[in-house]
Amino acid sequence: MENSQILSTDRQVVLPAVIVVIAALFRCLPHVPNMTPIAAMALFGGAYLSKRYALLLPLLAMLVSDIFLGFHPVMPFVYGSFLATGLIGLWLRSHKTPGYIIGAALLSSTIFFLTTNLGVWLMGGLYPKTAQGLLESYTMGLPFFRNTILGDMLYTGIFFGGFAAIKTFIWQQKPASTT
Repeated sequence: MENSQILSTDRQVVLPAVIVVIAALFRCLPHVPNMTPIAAMALFGGAYLSKRYALLLPLLAMLVSDIFLGFHPVMPFVYGSFLATGLIGLWLRSHKTPGYIIGAALLSSTIFFLTTNLGVWLMGGLYPKTAQGLLESYTMGLPFFRNTILGDMLYTGIFFGGFAAIKTFIWQQKPASTT
C-alpha cells in the first residue's frame, strides 16, 4: 500500500473519530440544557466513520462521558434515540447535501424529543401514567426541544461544514515543489 493511500485511510478514520471524541468531551463541559453536540456526533459518525465504527464509537463516547456525568433510568431511551440518529447518519453517508443534512439534524432532534420524553413519562414519577400525563411530559419538554434543535443545528453545521472545509482547503492542497 502506498504512503499516500495509507495517509488517506488515516484521514478518513482518524479525523472523524477525533471529532466524535471531542464532541463527547464537550458534553462534560457546562452548557445550556440539551444543547450538546451528541446528535451531531452520532449523525457525523454514521456519515463518515467506517460502518464498523459508525454506531459503536458515538455510543461508546456517550458511555464514557456518562461515567463522569452519571446514569439515570431514562438512559435506554437516550441511547436508543442516538442509535436511531446514527442509523440516519448511515443513510446520510450517500446523501450528503446541505438540505439532507439539515433535515437529518431536525429529524434527529425530533426523535430525541419524542423518545426521551416518552422515557421520562414511563420511567419517572413526575407525570401520571395517563394520556394527559404523557401530553404534560411533552409540553414540559418543549423548552428543551428548542435547545435540542438549536444545538443539533449548530453542531451539525460545525462538524459537517468543518470536515468539508478541511477536506477541501487543507487536504486538496498540493505541497510546494522543493526544486
